[in-house]
Amino acid sequence: MSALTFDLKFGEGLLGEVGTGPGVYRYADAAGVVIYVGKAKNLRRRLASYRNLGRKKAQRKMRRIVKAASSLSYEEVATEEAALLLENQLIRELGPALNVEGAFSFLYPAIGIGRTSKHALLCFTTQPEEYAAHGLSWYGTFRSRLRAKAAFAALVDLLSLIGHKEKRTALPAHTPLRGSRFVGLRQVPASLGDGLPAFFAGADGAFLGELSRALLQKPRARRDASEVQEKLGLLKHFFESDAVRLHAALSKLGGAGTFVPRSERDALFIRARFEAAPHACESLTAR
Repeated sequence: MSALTFDLKFGEGLLGEVGTGPGVYRYADAAGVVIYVGKAKNLRRRLASYRNLGRKKAQRKMRRIVKAASSLSYEEVATEEAALLLENQLIRELGPALNVEGAFSFLYPAIGIGRTSKHALLCFTTQPEEYAAHGLSWYGTFRSRLRAKAAFAALVDLLSLIGHKEKRTALPAHTPLRGSRFVGLRQVPASLGDGLPAFFAGADGAFLGELSRALLQKPRARRDASEVQEKLGLLKHFFESDAVRLHAALSKLGGAGTFVPRSERDALFIRARFEAAPHACESLTAR
């Protein structure tokens, strides 16, 4: 992609009009549909990097954006925080095809926990509202989906070594949703579950120690010790990388509760990061 091609598409004098402060830019296709939204601390420099693309592998996505786009617009803002917040808002509202992070709700799961007279209930979903009838306490939303999903599966497997995973037909009535899991376990001591709220809230990881001690009493768990240890590691990684970070972001901004809707999650982290370091913030979206 040459500078001449960029100039022919978007205007030869474009860069001379763009300021050197923070801003947000949008590439759109021939139908005017926005296909990519980005932000920059120095808007002119950022757009110049699209004009002067080479053949480096790291610039493959940028070449793809410029090739697919027919128009380019931009908006200058006062601060980098404002640029990040506007970028996040536009990605959520427009769902540009070439943006991934922030654009898709399935990347932001929540985890719910609760009890009935017979079961400990666990739920993994991006649609917590669909499980409102079950009185679950919700934690999240989390990102990455992969870490949260792996941790949830590990927890279900480990608790199944202590109690018994229930058949779906014996659980409270619910509609199965694609990408969601609703699990019930019998004979899991209520005392073991006491630490789960603080664990998923990112406030206290003591649950992992309680779970480890309970597993030591089970022959099946001792027999598969290496696999059990691996799954405990997945839970620890999730706690440190996701639950603790969400708790810290809420605490910095004086927020209460354990659940942040997907539509507010990224904005929360942007504000919390600037609260900690107003002059040193990196974009939450991949470049």
